[in-house]
Parts: sequence; C-alpha cells; structure tokens
Amino acid sequence: MAAGAVLGAAGADGTRVQTAPGGERPEAGAMEPAEGTGWAAAGSGRGSVAGRVSGAGQLSRGPLLKKLSGQLGVSPSGRALPPGSWENADPRKTAFILRKQWTLYSVTPLYKFSSAHLKDYGRQLGAFIAAEKQKGLAVEVGVELGIKVAVSSLPDLRGSDQDHAAVLVQLSLKSSASQKKTEEKLVWSGWFCSVAGDDLSVNVLEDFTCLPLFLANGAESYTSLVGTWFQKTFDCCFRRLVISPLILTWMAALWTGYKVDKTSSAMELVFSVPCLPQPLDISYAIHTEDAKALWDTVQKTPGEITQEEVDVFMDCLYSHFHRHFKIHLSATKLVKVSTGIASAHCDGIIKFLQSQHMIRVLMLLTELAISQIQ
Repeated sequence: MAAGAVLGAAGADGTRVQTAPGGERPEAGAMEPAEGTGWAAAGSGRGSVAGRVSGAGQLSRGPLLKKLSGQLGVSPSGRALPPGSWENADPRKTAFILRKQWTLYSVTPLYKFSSAHLKDYGRQLGAFIAAEKQKGLAVEVGVELGIKVAVSSLPDLRGSDQDHAAVLVQLSLKSSASQKKTEEKLVWSGWFCSVAGDDLSVNVLEDFTCLPLFLANGAESYTSLVGTWFQKTFDCCFRRLVISPLILTWMAALWTGYKVDKTSSAMELVFSVPCLPQPLDISYAIHTEDAKALWDTVQKTPGEITQEEVDVFMDCLYSHFHRHFKIHLSATKLVKVSTGIASAHCDGIIKFLQSQHMIRVLMLLTELAISQIQ
C-alpha cells in the first residue's frame, strides 16, 4: 500500500478507518531533558530535589498502573473525587483551558515559593524576559516593558485540601496605540497544578511547594524563558512529560467509560506504522455509542477498571479492525487518543474538550507527572 493511500471503507457498525502519510507532529518542547540525566538545567544550586525531601525513596511511586486500577469515580490512588470543585470555578477564569493545545511538563517541588507574592513574581519575571530579549542588558523592575506578565491563582483547580492551588502565568504584548490607551494581546499561557497529588506533598519539607504538573500553550521561546526563570528562582527542574502507548490505552478506556453528550465526537485512535521509508499513520474512528457499548460488555464491575479489562477492550478493537481491513494494529504504535472528553498525543500534548471531567483528566496527568519525579 502506497504511503499516500486512503482506505475509505467502513465497517457494518459505522466504524471508519483512514490511513495517510504522517501528519504534523507537535514539536519538541523548549525545556528538553539534559543528556544523561533527563532533567533540564539545575536551579540555584541548593542541592538535588531527592536530597531535600523527607525520605527520598518515598518519591518512588511504583508501577503507575497499580495506582490507576481503581474506581472511575475516584482518583487513581483511591481517594474520592472533590465534589464538583471544577464545576464551581469561575468560568471566566477557566475558559482559557478548553480547546487549546497544551504541552505537558513535570516539575520538581518549588523551593521558597509563596502564593502571597504572585504579583511580585509577575514583575520579576517580566523584567527577566525583557532583559533576556535585550541580550542580557539590565532592566529596572517596574519600568514599562513590551511584555506584561500576570501571575495569579486558580484556587478551585485542585483535587483536595492538601493540594496547592493552581498557579496561572500569562504573557501579553503591550502596544501603545496612544498615550492614553494601551492594548494588550495574550500571547502565551502556562499553569502549574496538583490534582490529588498529596501523595507527593506529604513527603517534602515545609519550604517546598508541590505543583508537579505544568501545562504550556504558546511559543516555545516564551516557554523556555518562563521555565528558566522558575528554575533559577525556585530551584526546580522541568521535564517534558511524554505519554506511553500503554497509558494512552488507559486513557481510551477511562474516557470511554465516562458519560458524555450523545453529540460528542467519535473516539479516534491514531497509530504509527514502523519500519517504512516515509511516515504513515492509521486513523481508527469508532462511534461513541459503539465504543461505550463495547466497554460495558468488557467491564466486570461497574465503576471500576483493571489492566486486564483495558487489554480486552483494545484487543476487541484490534480484532474488529483486522476483520474489516486485514491490518494488525498490534504491530503498530498507538500515538494519539481523541474522545469527547479530551485528546492526548504521545509527545505530551493534551487538549481538553469539556470541563465536566477535567478534574479526572488532570488527576491522571498529575499521577504521570509525579511518577516521573524520582
């Protein structure tokens, strides 16, 4: 089959498949792991994170999937979900999250971070960015700059009282059309959060703040500048958070089990075909109702999920695909999962499509971020 071929056939139940040359790939993040260590540049030199926590070995989470083998209505670690905390959040402060492409990072605990100083952090970060853009020339804090930095809190975006409130960082370009009126255009957003991440917070010392998950949207040059300032100021480290094919299968099963509107888009699985001279992806779309009906037959105990059930669910999808198109998807690599809840790419790219189950999605992403902190 040529790399540009398209299979337009559909199964009897409406399942469709399309193969096409590899599409656009999300670019690698600006804060890539340092060679050999997997971590970006160190901060101010107060020692490694592992040496500053209470019992470094306690940071090891063990097999992540053991944490995920819990109820759909609770966090991966078995704690009850917060009672509608996200739904009660101010929609004007949280609407920016939906339907945007966010790049994921894990972040080690921040040293001497304080929510009481967010405005000061914004002024200092703005001065740092301006200085970097002027090739290191000093810029006085408080002087009118080309970029405005706002650092604020999202107190409702957390999974428990032990979690620190999410912190939002926004960069806006300021263009003075006149001396009396200044227009601002948002060019970059990033936010730190911890949703049911108290397993990590209880093991760190008092001077540290645990916000293990960082999401960025905007130019990578700004991501790099913001990350560099936080690393130097709070002695933390950023690392790109990739999503393995195994975790993607869990996302497919978990999100299929959640209740969504009947008008939700179909579940789509994208597979990359290896060992070809040119990239080739296979897109496998299943109607939401069909995927949910299949999951209901696989799931043994309503409201709970196990690795075995995830494997059976995916094997059924693979068998159905092979029956219609004679292609073994087990020989390919799952690189993307899209549902009415969210979409996730193996390169660590997430897009939230609705707020109803966002806490649950962030809970899983927080677990992934924590599992990467050793």
